[in-house]
Amino acid sequence: MFDFFKAKPKNYEDIPVGEFHNLMLQPNTVILDVRTPGEFAGGKIRGARNIDLMSRDFTKQIQNLPKDKTYLVYCRSGNRSGQACEIMADMGFENCKNMSGGIMRWPFETV
Repeated sequence: MFDFFKAKPKNYEDIPVGEFHNLMLQPNTVILDVRTPGEFAGGKIRGARNIDLMSRDFTKQIQNLPKDKTYLVYCRSGNRSGQACEIMADMGFENCKNMSGGIMRWPFETV
């Protein structure tokens, strides 16, 4: 049985799409799409960089990113991006934000 009191506290923040959209306009912000290249090609948020969570070298690609930026992370539903934020936080990234509900909830423009 799952014990809520023993659950590891989240070291990233889940944010709604509106807040995600507002933060995109801030300097020092990186938008990460952790979906597959195929999903990414089917429509993405403008300016997003694709690093597939399911790829073998995900952590290797993440390691090379500067840790002093704010990372806005999204996927299709918010599940993979949450996992990606957790991995990144474990690697020392202090400012990761997961888009709640993923791109399925995104009412703004995609490219």
